Amino acid sequence: MKKKIILSFILIGSMLVSSLCYANSELPKVRAKGAVLIEQESGRVLYEKNGYEPLAMASTTKIMTCILAIEKGNLLDVVTISKRASSAPPVKLHLKVGEKQRLGDLLYALMLQSDNDAAVAVAEHIAGSVEAFCEQMTEKAKEIGAEHTSFKTPNGLDAEGHYASAYDMTLIGAYALKNPEFVKIITTATIQIPTIPTEGSHTYGLQNKNRFFYSYEGANGIKTGFTNKAGHCFVGAAYKNDMQLIGAALGSGWGKAGKTQKYTDVINMMNYGFKYYKKYTLIEPQRNIAKVAIEKALIESLSLDCDETIILPLTEVEKANVYIKKVVPTQLVAPVHKRDIIGEVQVICEGVTLAKVPLLASEEVPKATLLDYIKKWIKGND
Repeated sequence: MKKKIILSFILIGSMLVSSLCYANSELPKVRAKGAVLIEQESGRVLYEKNGYEPLAMASTTKIMTCILAIEKGNLLDVVTISKRASSAPPVKLHLKVGEKQRLGDLLYALMLQSDNDAAVAVAEHIAGSVEAFCEQMTEKAKEIGAEHTSFKTPNGLDAEGHYASAYDMTLIGAYALKNPEFVKIITTATIQIPTIPTEGSHTYGLQNKNRFFYSYEGANGIKTGFTNKAGHCFVGAAYKNDMQLIGAALGSGWGKAGKTQKYTDVINMMNYGFKYYKKYTLIEPQRNIAKVAIEKALIESLSLDCDETIILPLTEVEKANVYIKKVVPTQLVAPVHKRDIIGEVQVICEGVTLAKVPLLASEEVPKATLLDYIKKWIKGND
């Protein structure tokens, strides 16, 4: 049976941070309880502070609410506001019971102004209930690799069992940023959303409250948050120097100081990432990259191919110390199927494997029979 490649690119060096090559004095100053900075394409962690500890994440929750609604819903759907949605606590749009809104418009209220009533209305429309939607949110998180995440509310209000790690929030943010509709929403500065035309209908004026979006060069989102339990939180994203970085800071403080510190924490991480890291192409697709001896076959060796590309952000010090290692068996026994995974190519720096991709059999190699050997011998003696 032909083997399948489960992942074409496997990054396993996510615990490696830049402290590997730089003195602590050069690391960003971050006050958050948990913080992580990643590069989107590779998923590599560039900075981490308690990044894998589950913490309350407040309204950064709404990143998952939004992307899940985009994927599962129709943005032109009409949503009827329930009593439960209408009674959600501030921050809220003050939606009325029975009011009708388009799903897509509610997502603007959700992400630009963090309206809690919009989050509940979206959840009920997509899944039938808040509880069912939160289960879907958690399932989606696990699907994209966010293993330390559990959703109990769609708006991020404090609840028992509602948590995520800073690393998981960067994963969720990186995933959401791949969706053009999500990006369109979070990069909108202002918008007017009308209620569905009925007696007494009106329009809501929305403004993007994300200060990072307006003040940081290359910024493209994403979401702020605050609750008494979580403190001030922020997941931010910026694109510069051919790199899309996503930073998450959970628990940056409380009060006026914390409100500013959440941005400062992410900005400090971003400045660090853009200053010290540059993307390099380390592995490209290549035929006959290695050979392996093979027994019980009419050929003596089998060529291996690499079909993948590895592009990683590296510091100058890491670039000088990185090397490529081929890991292959000393010998194979036929039969071997074409495209079977035979070995791997690893990217290694300072003894840490940063990434690896599979090496594949270049051809089908059947097990040789006695008749095959006789035919080969006769042909060789013609």
